[in-house]
Amino acid sequence: MKLFDVYSLYDIEPVKGKGNYVYTADGTEYLDLYGGHAVISVGHAHPHYVEAVSEQVAKLGFYSNSVENSLQVRLAEKLGKASGYDDYSLFLCNSGAEANENAIKLASFHSGKSKVLAFGKAFHGRTSGAVAATDNPKIVAPFNRTPNVEFVPLGDIEAVEAKLATEEFCAVLIEGIQGVAGIHCPTDEFLRQLREVTTKYGVSLILDEIQSGYGRTGDFYAHQHAGIRADIVTSAKGIANGFPMGAVLIAPHFEAKKGMLGTTFGGNHLACAAAIAVLDIFEQEQLVKNAREVGEYLLAELRKMPQLKEVRGRGLMIGIEIEGSASEMRLRLLKEHHIFTGGTGVSTVRLLPALTITRREADKFLEAFKNILNE
Repeated sequence: MKLFDVYSLYDIEPVKGKGNYVYTADGTEYLDLYGGHAVISVGHAHPHYVEAVSEQVAKLGFYSNSVENSLQVRLAEKLGKASGYDDYSLFLCNSGAEANENAIKLASFHSGKSKVLAFGKAFHGRTSGAVAATDNPKIVAPFNRTPNVEFVPLGDIEAVEAKLATEEFCAVLIEGIQGVAGIHCPTDEFLRQLREVTTKYGVSLILDEIQSGYGRTGDFYAHQHAGIRADIVTSAKGIANGFPMGAVLIAPHFEAKKGMLGTTFGGNHLACAAAIAVLDIFEQEQLVKNAREVGEYLLAELRKMPQLKEVRGRGLMIGIEIEGSASEMRLRLLKEHHIFTGGTGVSTVRLLPALTITRREADKFLEAFKNILNE
């Protein structure tokens, strides 16, 4: 058997990591400013994380959701406190796409309506409902296409209200910051307007914080910069620092019924131990504050570079629009300077480092990036 060939791969294999660096078998060191698609939130092989996961797997790695699991209760309490959503309920699953699937399902159950409103260039995942709400025809199979999802331009509140006035929609689904699209931020004012109009029409506001959440933008969730609360918030990626996990934060007005949502692996003992360790580290090392401070520094320094077309983002979620090929830029950073970055589209370089990144590591990237731009 061979692997199903759906990924474009660099000819580099990291075999271990420490902090904000990964290493190949020959010991070559690479600065990781991508964190495996924003997944590595507290750095590679953080001692507290390693200890927590190791201790838990030695005791009990998994049992089903048919028994009590006090680790789930601990995680819910810690996440509620850290996020400011302590009066919400928590449903645990395995990925961002699964979190969005359950959020949409919950909104539809609640209202009895079938339609979801999403935004141009949105990305919400690759499973059936999540990919239907993703504005990329290349990854939407004929089976996934449905009249139950409609799209309007990001930022167009009049278009949103015109749709919601039909009273056909159960939910509006929006990313805190559009990640795969190239780091496009809805304005705080638009998010406040969106909260008002969804409340007016009794439509659930779902904030997809899969990539933009978990401290990455310098607030726990990106939408909190606008001072709003969503009806449902979805999380994944950085929640367990690489262990597969997703979460749905659910407002008190949603009624839970036995069997309405479910998962085999979601919220298992090992995943919860990993996620609790992440929140411990967030608190002990003030990582949300660090994300804000180092992110502001990176954004300010990048915006001083006249060669760049645009610099977008918040905190440690940064999109750099360059002249020319982002793929070529990323390859040169990797091969010549041993720095991992991300990309999207033709000309956008993405930075999604762990929240543990230091000013010194930011400067290392900035120097390498400038050198390539100035050649």
